[in-house]
Amino acid sequence: MTRPQAATQPKEEDNLSDSEFKALLADVIPHLRAYGRSLCGNPDLADDLTQDTMVKAWASRDRFERGTSIKAWTFVILRNTFLSQMRRNKFKGEYDEGVVERTLSTPAAQEDSGDMADLQRGLMELPQDQREALILVGAGGMSYEEAAQICDCALGTMKSRVSRARTALEEIMSRGQFSQKRSDAAPASEAVSAIMDSVEEIAARREAER
Repeated sequence: MTRPQAATQPKEEDNLSDSEFKALLADVIPHLRAYGRSLCGNPDLADDLTQDTMVKAWASRDRFERGTSIKAWTFVILRNTFLSQMRRNKFKGEYDEGVVERTLSTPAAQEDSGDMADLQRGLMELPQDQREALILVGAGGMSYEEAAQICDCALGTMKSRVSRARTALEEIMSRGQFSQKRSDAAPASEAVSAIMDSVEEIAARREAER
């Protein structure tokens, strides 16, 4: 009589260790904060949004698949968190000068350049859907497919948003007239250590509050 085969169990090496996952989260924090600022426009609220995302990501770390994009995975969590908070009126689109951070695409040493300050202001002139699309694809380096998945829209819609955003931003930058004052963006790396040091404690506290 043939003995039934046991169900295949996932190999332990296919799962990231806590330290490996924490390292991936640390690397993506600047991008989360920049993406959060592009959505809500407020640096303090963006930090809250990033921290909430980190807590949720940590709690769901067993669902993350080794070899997939941690940035895309956490961006989905952040965007869903933002939409949920917006429905509860936590975020009201209070924009300030330091909305989009240079760390999405360039070294931190270049963050304080005048050109970057103008780019930040130019991005804030765009409609939110176009701004988000351009940040994900243009600055974030994501594929159209990844960006469309994050924004929960069709691939053609994402391509159209990026195209319109690039055209509009070029016109805005050529005109050189902005609604906001020039201001240096705060370095995106400031909260990295603090958030990573506290994420486990925060996750435990949130779990206890449920």
